[in-house]
Amino acid sequence: MSTSPDIPAHIAIVMDGNGRWAKKKNRPRSMGHQAGLKSLRATVENCARLGIKTLTVFAFSSENWNRPASEISRLMDLFLRALNKEAAELHQNGIRLRFIGDRSAFNSGIRTKMAEAEALTANNTVLVVNIAANYGGRWEIAQAAQAMAEAIAEGKLVPGKNIEQQFSSFLALPDCPDLFIRTGGEMRISNFLLWQSAYTEFYFTTVLWPDFDQQALDQAIKDYQTRERRFGRTGEQVRNSLSA
Repeated sequence: MSTSPDIPAHIAIVMDGNGRWAKKKNRPRSMGHQAGLKSLRATVENCARLGIKTLTVFAFSSENWNRPASEISRLMDLFLRALNKEAAELHQNGIRLRFIGDRSAFNSGIRTKMAEAEALTANNTVLVVNIAANYGGRWEIAQAAQAMAEAIAEGKLVPGKNIEQQFSSFLALPDCPDLFIRTGGEMRISNFLLWQSAYTEFYFTTVLWPDFDQQALDQAIKDYQTRERRFGRTGEQVRNSLSA
């Protein structure tokens, strides 16, 4: 399925609100994270159905390590179980799984499963799902700058006129999302995709992530479709290019 011009090719989501969802129901935070995983599964299915080509989700930030040790432990257990369960099903449905972020902080079991899931799904083309885990936008830019500087010092790269494009190639995620969604009511990007979001359309919703369903996704896309994406041009220039 090809992507309609009115459908964003790449959606990024900050999946916020699991803990508050659980608190509202007088349940432990771990139940909120489990419900959030179900919502992610449904969102992946809905994106594939709509013909969206890339979905990037913020699963675990580099700052999340500051949470209580018990919650982190449960999150890691849930992450490992999800990798064991979901990778084969994603593969069967033609979905590619990628992980972006600093993997060194995860235990060897999780790192192995991440690599296995990526290898299994590497050639799939229906939808690419990028999971940002132990990720931070500042970390990504810093490591890209270091890698680019090393390439220049080693004579492997000569900075040219397209230096922004050259720099982007060193990022963990060179693609730029068309639509950035944050659930849970907060109106900030929380160190997610800082470089990539220069011309992204933002959509904030009070819907908590475990309640983010097909209707909520459709509403976000409907709002996106009302935007005029000018990329520095005038509105008249955009309209003339569309009618040409």
